[in-house]
Amino acid sequence: MKIAVAGGTGKTGRKVVEHLHSQGHHPVILARAHGVDLLKNTGIDAALDGVEAIIDVVDFATMNAKKARASFGTATTNLLAAAQRNGIRHHVALSIIGIDRATSGYYQGKLRQEELVKAGAVPWTILRAAQFHEFADQVLAQVPGPIALVPKMQSQPIAVSEVAAHLCGLATGEPQQMAPELAGPRVESVVDMVRQLIRRRGQHRPVIGLRIPGAAGKGMANGALLPTDPGPRGRQTYAEWLAEQTPGHV
Repeated sequence: MKIAVAGGTGKTGRKVVEHLHSQGHHPVILARAHGVDLLKNTGIDAALDGVEAIIDVVDFATMNAKKARASFGTATTNLLAAAQRNGIRHHVALSIIGIDRATSGYYQGKLRQEELVKAGAVPWTILRAAQFHEFADQVLAQVPGPIALVPKMQSQPIAVSEVAAHLCGLATGEPQQMAPELAGPRVESVVDMVRQLIRRRGQHRPVIGLRIPGAAGKGMANGALLPTDPGPRGRQTYAEWLAEQTPGHV
């Protein structure tokens, strides 16, 4: 099966492409490095020739709500229009659990993406997944300095490889619209995740948990980003993932 992977050169996209290859499918990467620019709307139609399904794991690294909505909105609009022109039978989009309950800037962009997919003419499935195990490193990278000020937040993190495999399974099946939420095996405190990461690196850096102001911060601290219904769960815990990482490279 020929399946396009929007954002196929990113962290999640690379895992999706690898899994598709392992299952005997033909992945087509939609990314600037492969001649496709979703924001400029170039190269999409040519890349979708013969494609049956799309897995959209495009990401835009911004915490600004206006920029996030504009980027996700433009990319999704262009991708869906091309999908409709080319007769794509199934559009699968990766989203995040709880973005309608803790509406921070970045999550506003993901909500805009969901809105467009739901309103589009292409049959669709949206998978809301929990944060990846790498999330703690992303948080830590945003707080330089001798003390790590980390937002108080609960998550049920999952291995990106498990999310990739699940997305591939969805893409080869029938459209489900809102698929059951996908999360890891256990709930974690992001503050504790960061502390464990620092210890794994052999560093000594104080970590202080801070409540983000407003309704979004309250929601994140009180479990708004956790799954609310039974659903598929990953197998690898954060501790198991962390133990696999080379201390000097995690």
